[in-house]
Amino acid sequence: MMNTEWQSFLASNRAKLSEGVVHDFGDAAAERVAAETANIMCDLSQFGLIQVSGDDAQSFLQNLLSNDIRDTDSGRVQLSSFNNAKGRMLASMLIWKQGNDYLLQMPRGLCEAMRKKLSMYVLRSKVKVADISDEMVCIGLSGDKALSALQGLYGDLPTESMTVLQAADATLIRRDASRMQIVTDTARATTLWQALCAAATPAGSPCWDWLDIRASVPFILPQTQEAFVPQMINFELIGGINFKKGCYPGQEIVARMHYLGKAKRRMYLARVMTDAAPMAGDKVFSAADPAQHCGEVVNAAQAAHGGYEMLVVVQTETADAFPVHLGALTGPRLEFEALPYELP
Repeated sequence: MMNTEWQSFLASNRAKLSEGVVHDFGDAAAERVAAETANIMCDLSQFGLIQVSGDDAQSFLQNLLSNDIRDTDSGRVQLSSFNNAKGRMLASMLIWKQGNDYLLQMPRGLCEAMRKKLSMYVLRSKVKVADISDEMVCIGLSGDKALSALQGLYGDLPTESMTVLQAADATLIRRDASRMQIVTDTARATTLWQALCAAATPAGSPCWDWLDIRASVPFILPQTQEAFVPQMINFELIGGINFKKGCYPGQEIVARMHYLGKAKRRMYLARVMTDAAPMAGDKVFSAADPAQHCGEVVNAAQAAHGGYEMLVVVQTETADAFPVHLGALTGPRLEFEALPYELP
């Protein structure tokens, strides 16, 4: 079930929707260029929201997730993961505190399954876990002009990356230096969208996914559940793991890799020139071991000037020494690009 009122509003503004997600507003190629060079505004219905509330909400999440949930008390937004007992990621998410509740934002395709999974741990705790994806609207803004327009509406914005500010009618989240996310109800979202159109080009949701890829911030999708230990997707390098917080599912495996071992697979940023869209979970291959794949795609999005950019987990020795190809040894070759942070 989608937010039909919001979807109807977007459609009336030329949005082309598929399964509740905006593909584009009439010119996908121009929107991709705008995402790279100008100011854009995106509907973020590809993500959903799980609300965790109740007297025991903090301790409940502290015992289940890879990060220290107490850090959100100071207005921080954090990345975190929910793992299985073997340390394999079932979901990655953004988390912030709203009043006394915690909101967990993750790809919408995971929300209901994760709501059920989290609810299994409630037992006698005073906790309620609810999927509120259809009750709220999330809008993403990118570009200095777009953010200035938002500041003109609200006066104050969060200034540091991964911080949150609660306004009277919206939650404002600073994702990074050039991006802001707005979380609000449908009525306010329609008003904001109309007010911000003069400063930002409406762009399809894949443009926001591309910006996440360029920032090298990965999100687990249904196709990649249980494929990665957090360090494989560089989660400790982008603040998604707290190694001092205590136990949670898979904590022993994650901690052992941190203190005693070395990740043999790491996530890289890559471009590939192909007409067929790479999908999460697609395998990549190299001549180092032709008999089996050497990694797989985490996230991918079409780039502004041809081809696709993607986050891909690859064996570190292979990435350093051999060409890597998508789909098969005869498939298109990956061109690795610089990450915005250093690998250890």
